[in-house]
Amino acid sequence: MESFISGGTETTRIGYLNRNNQRCSGHRGAAGTDHGQLAYRMECLRAECGHVYGANGTDVFQRKCPRCQGGAAGILF
Repeated sequence: MESFISGGTETTRIGYLNRNNQRCSGHRGAAGTDHGQLAYRMECLRAECGHVYGANGTDVFQRKCPRCQGGAAGILF
C-alpha cells in the first residue's frame, strides 16, 4: 500500500480535523473530481460510524460524512 502524503494547506494536512469531526489522512497523488484537485482520504470520527471515504482537497474543511451526516458520496482516493 502506498503511503499517504500531507497536503500543502492547513486543512489538507494529515491529522486535520474539521468542524464535523472528519479527519484528513492525506493523499496518494490520485486526481480528485474537481479541476486541479487531489483526492484525500477522510475518516469519520463519530464513535458509531468510522466510515472512510475520499474527498477533494477543496472540500476537506467542511466535509460531512456520507454515511451518518448526509454528506455527498465519497470519491476514489
